[in-house]
Amino acid sequence: MLDQRTMLAMLRAAAEPTRLRVLALLTRGELSVKDLTRILNQSQPRISRHLKLLTEAGLVERVRDGSWAYFQLVDGGARGSLLRAVLDAADPNDPVLLRDRGRADTVKREREEAAQDYFRANAAEWDRIRSLRVTESEVESALSNAIGPGPFHLLVDLGTGTGRVIELLRGRYERAVGFDINHTMLAYARSRIEALGNASATVRHGDLYDVALDDGAADAIVMHRVLHFLTEPAQAIREAARILAPGGRLVIVDFAPHTLEILRETFAHERLGFSRPQMAQWLADAGLDHEATEDLVPADVSDGNKLTVTVWTATRPVNGRSRRIAPRLSKLEA
Repeated sequence: MLDQRTMLAMLRAAAEPTRLRVLALLTRGELSVKDLTRILNQSQPRISRHLKLLTEAGLVERVRDGSWAYFQLVDGGARGSLLRAVLDAADPNDPVLLRDRGRADTVKREREEAAQDYFRANAAEWDRIRSLRVTESEVESALSNAIGPGPFHLLVDLGTGTGRVIELLRGRYERAVGFDINHTMLAYARSRIEALGNASATVRHGDLYDVALDDGAADAIVMHRVLHFLTEPAQAIREAARILAPGGRLVIVDFAPHTLEILRETFAHERLGFSRPQMAQWLADAGLDHEATEDLVPADVSDGNKLTVTVWTATRPVNGRSRRIAPRLSKLEA
């Protein structure tokens, strides 16, 4: 429940033409200051001022994305209920709101086209890697089985890339958030999520060694073919364990050991796969229980140039045993 002062502050903040237009736009997904200046044709300082007032009133939330910031409507609770009631009362055919939506669609379309250009420029490289392993459908089926049916309160996709895992597992989570360091990948993932109308999912710029989530925040985590790009994969696993709730499940999908140096030289792979004993040790060091391992072996491995994909499944025990062994975590606790 909201007290009278809070309700009046929220209603006053919304009771201004530009701020009401901003709120209406945010019902369709998060936007940056740059997006809003283009859509509303107003200066950056003016848009920033409106967003500051909306944030202070508890109507929108500011989420950092590297050097940028995105804004989204508050979701859930009494504040979210009041905000939805106000916005649901707006005429969807209002000419000003219709024009804003059209401009927003243009901005999002341009963002997606820029990301598509990036993927077209690199498609040959990704096709080469895909040709060396089992099919994508086999990998996704194994991942889907390993993560389980849910439902999950919060699913986290570390190294989300195109956001495919979030799309694949839709319907099994109440909320999902993907983290990636690549802004172009994030732009593409964001456009896919918006195109699907998946309001329960979002993506964020983030460091896999220092994820912007509280301890035990997630009850399901996926690391899908990301560890081989990292200099310190064991540290990333420890960080995943930190944000995993007791009883939560971690699924890692990556390559088994191989000797294809071209992946290191041409495709920026830091590690040429991971062995079962190595991964089991890293999971144990992170305080996780290693539950299962599945190898997906290509049909033809006779030439030695095929990649086996391995799926590791682990859980965080519910008995409260400590997993805080990383120096960085110890410093935070001190």
